[in-house]
Amino acid sequence: MRDKKQISVFESGLIWFGAAVSIAEILTGTYFAPLGFKQGVLAILTGHIIGCVMLFFAGLIGGIARRSAMETAKMSFGGKGGLLFSILNIVQLVGWTAIMIYDGALSANSILAVGGWVWCLVIGALIALWIMIGIKNLNKINIFAMAALFILTVVLCFVIFKDGSTPMAVGEGMSFGAAVELSVAMPLSWLPLISDYTRDAQKPVQATAVSAAVYGAVSCWMYMIGMGAAIFTGQSDIAGIMMKAGLGIAGLLIIVFSTVTTTFLDAYSAGVSSESLSKRINGKWVAVAAAALGTAAAILFPMDDITDFLYLIGSVFAPMIAIQIADFFILKKDSTDNAFAVKNLVIWLIGFAVYRLLMKTDIPVGNTLPDMVITMLLCIALRKI
Repeated sequence: MRDKKQISVFESGLIWFGAAVSIAEILTGTYFAPLGFKQGVLAILTGHIIGCVMLFFAGLIGGIARRSAMETAKMSFGGKGGLLFSILNIVQLVGWTAIMIYDGALSANSILAVGGWVWCLVIGALIALWIMIGIKNLNKINIFAMAALFILTVVLCFVIFKDGSTPMAVGEGMSFGAAVELSVAMPLSWLPLISDYTRDAQKPVQATAVSAAVYGAVSCWMYMIGMGAAIFTGQSDIAGIMMKAGLGIAGLLIIVFSTVTTTFLDAYSAGVSSESLSKRINGKWVAVAAAALGTAAAILFPMDDITDFLYLIGSVFAPMIAIQIADFFILKKDSTDNAFAVKNLVIWLIGFAVYRLLMKTDIPVGNTLPDMVITMLLCIALRKI
């Protein structure tokens, strides 16, 4: 799936703008409504700062080493030990593909009721088309799609916030720490794949910084649209809000193209991750298969509440990237030539358990940051000993 053409800083920004403009992110934002607008915004910003700093370091490892995300995992966990994370990453990427298609189809069907399964097939087919065109050949299409999405989301934002209506109490209460963690979870879900794009960047440091900054800013915007919709309109059905605002077809375009541009990255990276399992695997066709599998799952299974899925991703990949950051930037250690880096695998398992334990405690900065700090300190301490 790799060619010699490198990705510019501008193209990197476009890719991650498309990743952030997502119905799933807007829907996740609706969960923040019980906090109220000011506290909700603070939780969103706090979580995204934590998550996007980690996203930057994860992307920088791949950009400097010129390796895909799962190839960089081998640097910390060994040539065969890293395969565990490749498999886990493929599973979570297919899961994300299904969730994105499900959310997009559900919202699209609210505007034009032709059947949810029909919209699943339409969105799945467009994702497969995006994959076949290839990430390096999507520049002109992406510029057009991103410009249209930007305009339409500005309109949507104006529709939600224009009245300054009295905020409404929506949903069950959520602690500030739980909200921060839910905010961290979305950028954290991109950690295992950002290097799939920064590895081909012309200027790795600048491209990674732009990628993390653009994603963080736009993702916060999406969260706030969802939260604002729930607080100021009293409902979380974004498609319904679009219809009331008279957006109609324009709203449908937001839903379909935002779903395609985001989910394309998940399916594409599932293909890239599969290549780390064996050199004989054709990543492009695995990516198409991931899109097909995700489409089938979206048709067959309900996927309305993804909070448990987000927390599972956090517990798996937060300690993973903590160890990678410690190894690459502090310890300067590369275990690629070893079959298994047993010590790091044990530390990861401890980090996973610590994350699950921290979920039972309400921490103002969420679970991810303390879990990563504990994991990194443990990694450094054992290395020094």
